[in-house]
Amino acid sequence: MAVDFKSILRVVFIGLSVIIIASNRVIARPQRGDLEFLPVENYDCSSMRKDDWSSDKGNRETRYLDEENTTFNETGYDLLIDNDGRGFSFVNIVESVFFAVANGIDSIMTTIIGTEKNFKPRSSRVSYKNYQLIRLYPSSQGHVNDLKDLKETEPEDVKFWIEPMYNKTTDVVIAPDLVSDVKIFFRNKGIDFKVLMPDLQKIIAYQNPKMTKEQREDLVMTNGHSMTWKRYHRYGEIVKYLEYLALSYPTLAEVITIGHSYENQPIKMIKISTGPNKEGEAKPAVWIDAGMHAREWIGSAVATYIISQLVEKNSSYAKLLDNSDWMILPVANPDGYEFTHTGDRLWRKTRSNHAENQDDSRFLQLVNHYTGWLWGKCEGVDPNRNFDYHWGEMEEGGASLDPCHETYAGPRAFSEPETKAMADYILANKQNIRIYLTLHSYSQMWLVPWGYTYSKPSDYSELANVAKKAIGAISKIHGTDYQLGTSAHLLYPTSGASDDWAKGVAGIKYAYTLELRDRGTYGFLLPASQIVPTAREIWAGIRTIARLITCNT
Repeated sequence: MAVDFKSILRVVFIGLSVIIIASNRVIARPQRGDLEFLPVENYDCSSMRKDDWSSDKGNRETRYLDEENTTFNETGYDLLIDNDGRGFSFVNIVESVFFAVANGIDSIMTTIIGTEKNFKPRSSRVSYKNYQLIRLYPSSQGHVNDLKDLKETEPEDVKFWIEPMYNKTTDVVIAPDLVSDVKIFFRNKGIDFKVLMPDLQKIIAYQNPKMTKEQREDLVMTNGHSMTWKRYHRYGEIVKYLEYLALSYPTLAEVITIGHSYENQPIKMIKISTGPNKEGEAKPAVWIDAGMHAREWIGSAVATYIISQLVEKNSSYAKLLDNSDWMILPVANPDGYEFTHTGDRLWRKTRSNHAENQDDSRFLQLVNHYTGWLWGKCEGVDPNRNFDYHWGEMEEGGASLDPCHETYAGPRAFSEPETKAMADYILANKQNIRIYLTLHSYSQMWLVPWGYTYSKPSDYSELANVAKKAIGAISKIHGTDYQLGTSAHLLYPTSGASDDWAKGVAGIKYAYTLELRDRGTYGFLLPASQIVPTAREIWAGIRTIARLITCNT
């Protein structure tokens, strides 16, 4: 009879875990029933794909465990220490046994796959073959509650791209083995629905045309770089393009490394400036970031398009550049962005793992390490919930404290080197930054703070009036309609978001989030053929707001 090696190891670890925990009198971490998406009784990371596993020692060894929510009763240890202070403990014995077993498993795994230091994550990608994107039309609060229950019951196989809301459409991705059952559920509940994509993988394959080596070389020979807005580019290509611009236009463009990502990739932005104004003072600046959510490729493509216009076609925008400087970060989450190209096209978060920061016992570190291999682990933080302004507020459902959730806010504000690098640079230059813009997708919305609350800032009408002019300029290009309002009203509450932080902490009056094309036909999988139309209209809107604000500063 075939033996399931992993099943045996699971039994071993569960047994040893029970012994240690019982002996050590560990008080269980609080229930997660109050978290909005993953009730504790259904919480299980076993459905994480093995393709997402990594054995990068030092960066990937242990699963996150909240040390503040875990308490050890030291009385148990006190009772086991003899009068001579020799430290004899049943717990220590079992830990030593466990450590020996763990070392044995290490040897076995080294024999099978080689040393961890040289072991790389598997390169095979997550497939969305026969996954369906379905649009829902909840017409009552009861429908919304039903959908939220569904979301909690099937967190891995039913992914909501848009949060369920009353009288607003909701887009959801459903795994193939659940499609039939979920559709029956919708019919039984009286929830109308429409299939937008019967097979996500086909749309993913279609979204980004491939470029041959010869085509890339021709572009470099002709233009000096391989960037084209007929396809989505990898992070390395984007960085090379920025460096090309700095080399070719040294008096206009400067590439600045503002930090490094969790996986040690340089976080590069470009500053575009013709120098001080006539009075010798720094000009008012416009900040733009994109690619904060990894799967939202259109944002980074639009950001690089704007860069190309300001630098390579600078003569067309001479007056704009005379009145303003531009600070543009085209990929705020380089690790996640790269992973969407190589691993999981629909990945949203960063790629961090915060387990190594926890001061757990040797036993718990070992359990976390090996259960990470046995069951998989949850990586990443939602960078747009990680800013230190109303961070971690859960009341309105705007963020999660569950590391496996897509809106996980992180173990603390600015836990991510990516968000910290952004914040540090903005704070260092806040005296000059007049406009903060962050590019996201999708929904076609121009969002005004606040996101963390349904209340509006005192200057909301002023911010909205300026945004209306930008929306008008957008509409003139292709007739694309953008909605105007706060995130809390048009989408959902978002605590710890970057635009709220930019306004509330950095003091940047005009702070906005732009949700780009489309409204769900393609969603996050917007075809590359829509890059230029999207970029042209957004650039028109941004130019309008920049002229209004920087010329009057």
